Amino acid sequence: MKNIRNFCIIAHIDHGKSTLADRLLEFTNTITGKEIKEQTLDDMDLERERGITIKSHAIQMNYEYEDENYILNLIDTPGHVDFSYEVSRSISACEGALLIVDAAQGIEAQTISVLYQALDNNLEIIPVVNKIDLPSAMIHEVKEQIVDLIGCKEEDIIEASGKTGYGVYEILDAIVERVPAPSGDPEAPLQAMIFDSVYNSYRGIIAYFRIFNGTLNKNDKVKFLATKKEYIAEEVGILKLEQKPTPNISAGNVGYIISGIKEAKEVKVGDTITHINRPCEKAIKGFEEVKPMVFAGIYPVVAEEFEELRSSMEKLQLNDASLTFQPEASAALGFGFRCGFLGMLHMEIVQERLEREFDMTVVTTVPNVSYIAYTTKGDIITVNNPSDLPDQSKLEKIEEPYIKAQVITKSDYIGSVLSLCIDKRGIIKNQVYLTTDRVELTFEMPLAEIVFDFYDKLKTISRGYASFDYHPLEYRESKLIKLDILLNAEPVDALSALIHKDNAYSLGKKICEKLRQLIPRQQFDIAIQASIGAKIIARETVKALRKDVTAKCYGGDITRKRKLLEKQKKGKKRMKQVGNVEIPQSAFMAVLKLD
Repeated sequence: MKNIRNFCIIAHIDHGKSTLADRLLEFTNTITGKEIKEQTLDDMDLERERGITIKSHAIQMNYEYEDENYILNLIDTPGHVDFSYEVSRSISACEGALLIVDAAQGIEAQTISVLYQALDNNLEIIPVVNKIDLPSAMIHEVKEQIVDLIGCKEEDIIEASGKTGYGVYEILDAIVERVPAPSGDPEAPLQAMIFDSVYNSYRGIIAYFRIFNGTLNKNDKVKFLATKKEYIAEEVGILKLEQKPTPNISAGNVGYIISGIKEAKEVKVGDTITHINRPCEKAIKGFEEVKPMVFAGIYPVVAEEFEELRSSMEKLQLNDASLTFQPEASAALGFGFRCGFLGMLHMEIVQERLEREFDMTVVTTVPNVSYIAYTTKGDIITVNNPSDLPDQSKLEKIEEPYIKAQVITKSDYIGSVLSLCIDKRGIIKNQVYLTTDRVELTFEMPLAEIVFDFYDKLKTISRGYASFDYHPLEYRESKLIKLDILLNAEPVDALSALIHKDNAYSLGKKICEKLRQLIPRQQFDIAIQASIGAKIIARETVKALRKDVTAKCYGGDITRKRKLLEKQKKGKKRMKQVGNVEIPQSAFMAVLKLD
């Protein structure tokens, strides 16, 4: 056990985690020249296309140091704020972390927030300045920032380049020297924590775990503590680039178990595995329950595919434990699911994965956050969907979730960042200069305001130089009202939203204008209205397509033409009563992108 090292890599987006992980695999001969490709550990098409890591990946390397063989278990992590739950799981399975900072960009908000998570779990931090081969690298300044942040010595910081491979052997030596060996007793009762799982259509569900105490042998009878289910370990093994079966795995190591589990609900990430005949006394303290930030409805385009969508969501949830969902019904869209996501990128990725991996075409409704409504009778209602909101006459007050947002940016962009956050009802709390030209701004603002396009706007006004991170605070009272969109006097529940009173008029007008452009013309007029309660605040009309019925009249009396026009008018009126309006998917998405 003294020769095992478990470590993860933490960094901001685009600071070179995946590239450095490639070099580590190459220098330890875990992968051969033929197998190597950019972002080796990112095995999803989506990850390669977007150049981001979405899933954490575990892989085992062997490294010889001072004539001894060491086993290094690397758990690669994503850098984007929407996948921070993946990072928390990786951290809980490790004893050390490589903190990677881009030499050209310095420390960013995400780096700081993940670093604090790692320090809370008492991980040994190895700081690395990456991309030192770039012409714009500021090696000395970035080192000073790291020293200020974690209080290490400057000579402890390793200079490296994931692209050229410079400094990679130094990093490997540092992992062996500085990361503590895992503690635990191979003879004690088995205690292993599941940190990830994947679905395989042939083998059932494969769970990845880290053993803290005890030894797991092939064909052992095991029990999952949270679900109280019992299985036989048909195959256990270690994670190389492919899964590699072994007869047993003991304390301190990371591996996988296949036990023919068919039901997605039976595997919970953070659960503890133990033996049936000699169970451990208590479960490992798993990581926190995931707190979804953004809620949206996902509905199948064809109503018959509801059950298929359910099984696809369950399989996806195995691989992405931060996705939560429950069934709901909508008048406009039929049966579907109310899903909780960690952010807008997470929502986009889930939608794309459903389409690519499971061939499901889905409609996504306007995302919103959850509110708490207090009625005059004293009831407290959690409102995840605007249609759950009680009538205005029965409402005493509504509270909405607030967050503490940290923005790190260059000092040139302070003005524009401040005005953006104040537009979004933010209150500035603090402003700290990290260096002469880098500022950390702290705001308190409503979560609902950052759900749509805040991140994109922040990147635009700061030319990509601002980094953003947030933490939930408490719920606070707000002046919120429900804005309904009506088509031909019928409310469309999928488009209704809870918004601040001051923004209601302008937003209602914008939505109506946008829908007028997107809804195709019918044989009758379509009235698009925005209302607050019974009061209509905006209206647009999609004009009817008209056929020229008088074309066949040549000459003659005006009464002949009038007769035909009256006949057409009656037909249009009847059509308006029976006709229904189809809303294209692009209309739901366009409402999100409104300015």
